Amino acid sequence: MDPIYLKLENLKAILASLESVAIAFSGGVDSTLLTRVAYDVLGDKAIAVTARSSTYPVREFNEAAMFADSLGIRHISCLSEELDISGFADNPPNRCYLCKKELMAKIRQIADQQHLAFIIEGSNLDDDGDFRPGLQAIKEAGVRSPLREAGLTKEEIRRLSREMALPTWDKPSFACLSSRFPYGEAITREKLARVDQAEQLLLDLGFKQVRVRDHQNLARIEIDGADFQRFIDTALRAAIHSRFKAFGYDYVALDLMGYRTGSMNEVLTEGERQDQSLSGLKEASHAG
Repeated sequence: MDPIYLKLENLKAILASLESVAIAFSGGVDSTLLTRVAYDVLGDKAIAVTARSSTYPVREFNEAAMFADSLGIRHISCLSEELDISGFADNPPNRCYLCKKELMAKIRQIADQQHLAFIIEGSNLDDDGDFRPGLQAIKEAGVRSPLREAGLTKEEIRRLSREMALPTWDKPSFACLSSRFPYGEAITREKLARVDQAEQLLLDLGFKQVRVRDHQNLARIEIDGADFQRFIDTALRAAIHSRFKAFGYDYVALDLMGYRTGSMNEVLTEGERQDQSLSGLKEASHAG
């Protein structure tokens, strides 16, 4: 048997052992597959919970809601406004820790109200390779990560998603809009809205995988290298520049390295990464 199907069977066994779950469902590639398999295994003992906030574009929420409706799973939305979390808007390197801690607490309340035993979320095996302080918050909250536990990688999740005809099988990776700002640069609703507008413009123009990194008055565009040729077109460049100016950017630049996850982490030293991981642990111990 192909190892990927052994992993799928392992995933189903893990979910069956949990008996009832609240799924942290963003509508992305990973959480969509997790939601589909959890509903297949647990039926009405699985619910999907999607957070709404200024860091999460409306298009992403709408896609999540449409999928949940098509699947037939009960879908609950909750407000988890990161900018209301103390310290989050200051944009420290452990920003994702603060976000996940708050979100998992909100989902825990819903799970308790619905008498569900576990919270599960969609981290996969590849997520261990980058600086992800949010994973520490997930671990501290006792949240399970069945995809990672089953040993599934991103590529395998996309393959299974395609075989299951899930609409997200080739969906571009997405991270909350807060990740578009350099650490230490204050995050506001106005800045988030500006980035959202800029990225939506590029998506509307047919670019599939995009990030607009916000450096105050400069927008740094990250796209797949395969799309670089499109920027040779003078009219397209002029149109993008004009619209970005209207959004409030003085300068618009194309990142020569193209799209990659966590590009804002590239400036962190190993010491800073470790310090932020430890700060999450210290905060958790003090809270206890």
